[in-house]
Amino acid sequence: MRLHRYLLRRVAFVVPQLLGVTLITFLLVQLIPGDPARLMLGPLASEDTIRLLRDHLGLNRSLAEQYGLYVWHALQGDLGTSWRSTNAVAHDLGQRLPATLELISYSLVVAVAVAIPLGVRAARRPGKVSDRVSFGYGLVAGALPEFWLGLILILVFYVKLGWTAAPSGRLDIGVDPPRDLTGAYTVDALLTGNWTALRSAFAHLLLPVATLAVVTIGPILKMTRSTMQQMLAADFTRYARLSGLPERLVARYALRNALPPVVTLVAVLYSFLIGGAVLVEVVFGWGGAGQYAVQGVLDADFAVVQGFVLVSAIISLVVYLIVDLVYLAIDPRLTH
Repeated sequence: MRLHRYLLRRVAFVVPQLLGVTLITFLLVQLIPGDPARLMLGPLASEDTIRLLRDHLGLNRSLAEQYGLYVWHALQGDLGTSWRSTNAVAHDLGQRLPATLELISYSLVVAVAVAIPLGVRAARRPGKVSDRVSFGYGLVAGALPEFWLGLILILVFYVKLGWTAAPSGRLDIGVDPPRDLTGAYTVDALLTGNWTALRSAFAHLLLPVATLAVVTIGPILKMTRSTMQQMLAADFTRYARLSGLPERLVARYALRNALPPVVTLVAVLYSFLIGGAVLVEVVFGWGGAGQYAVQGVLDADFAVVQGFVLVSAIISLVVYLIVDLVYLAIDPRLTH
């Protein structure tokens, strides 16, 4: 029952958070220079035609009325229409967002699998080679531009060595996408038994996942190392050692108490990468949601920007809810 109440309290915060996100996004979008009606009709359109289109789009109404209409339509799943692509924003995001989520999910899985063991090892061996290497890697990784690293990996592993697939999208030319179930090619290919598409999708994921993983390993590694060092120096670990517990068991207890900040950082990185991986998407021709949103800003395509931010906020809130559940698994006392 305590768990149910805890989850209900968390879910109750979702509605005001989403309203706040939509309001702030709506107000900021209004600051983007350019008249959408003029951009849609072109420079040769007459003033009468522009005025009629503004009336049709509701741009002549007050900001309060425009915001109310946007929220009402969003509740019905209508995120507007992109004047650039002439498609519904929800349709465009439905096609592009799975590509971005697939990319960043694999990248963070790889980063966590590498960073946490290295951080634990560095914390358990202060001053040793592993500790110094981890510290140096954390500094270097944080200074590497993602797009530059992606270009270097393409140059080495595709151009020079020919070991990887061409940086030209999510599948090889001539390979048909698997039947659309989730939008993630690797998952859909696995579920439908399309092994050709599965091999091609993994081959194209290799370099962009490596690019994002190399960069994101740094902050996760530093956080793990720092919090693990604090836990190993805490009173409860000292008491455990004095009680004669094996060092491996002591390290396991310390890691469990060091994980919450690490889990929080991973959740923040996941939310950030939904739009922050746009340069990697451009380099590898990935066609994800980040590119779509950035182009929407450049084109003053308000519906695209608002729709992307709203969907990203929903995904972030879901991720943070999952993080809360992970917290409960680590420390059940949080339900009290």
